[in-house]
Amino acid sequence: MKAAHFLSVLAVLALATSIASAYDPSPLQDFCVATNDPKNALFVNGKFCKDPKLATAEDFFTSGLNIPGNTDNKVGSNVTAVNVDRIPGLNTLGISLVRIDYAPYGINPPHTHPRGTEILVVVEGTLHVGFVTSNQPDGSNKLFTKVLNKGDVFVFPIGLIHFQFNTGHTPAVAFAGLSSQNFGVITIANAVFGSTPPINPDVLTKAFQVDRNVIDYLQRQF
Repeated sequence: MKAAHFLSVLAVLALATSIASAYDPSPLQDFCVATNDPKNALFVNGKFCKDPKLATAEDFFTSGLNIPGNTDNKVGSNVTAVNVDRIPGLNTLGISLVRIDYAPYGINPPHTHPRGTEILVVVEGTLHVGFVTSNQPDGSNKLFTKVLNKGDVFVFPIGLIHFQFNTGHTPAVAFAGLSSQNFGVITIANAVFGSTPPINPDVLTKAFQVDRNVIDYLQRQF
């Protein structure tokens, strides 16, 4: 009888452990709306997998990261991403790579990666980098910042706003690894002032505590 009771308890504990360890996988896109119609289905959380027997070396290869990106734009930077869209073999492996080129005094403006932590190494030039914490209990947001030279490495935790600024009068180059095959990017200024349709200016005026004319001007820039 005691043995039967012990086995029953053990079974319940095993079930509880199984339930507790179950979880939804981390999303690999902004959202995934459920559908019961397969004709309207696009993809699951990630990409469909090729039959392993049909895989080739080309599925795990790309080239061209030796070529500088075009930094002739408003912010003076260019990000060349190597993710699952460029290397199909990255699917399910949870890693990506980017090359970032900076014109003199160019900036990779404040942005977040909702699905990936970033580790960045400077290859050429000098960068002023930093990230800001999420809202703290006292209402503050702490800035962690550092000046990086060639060979220096810095980490930007997942989801936190961060930036890089080329403080020199010569071009700079950095490479970064990210902990997702599709890390996502939200550029703060573009998202807030350039969304489609635009955010109601009254919302932004109240949020930023500035005159309506300032918001109108900023929205025109994006």
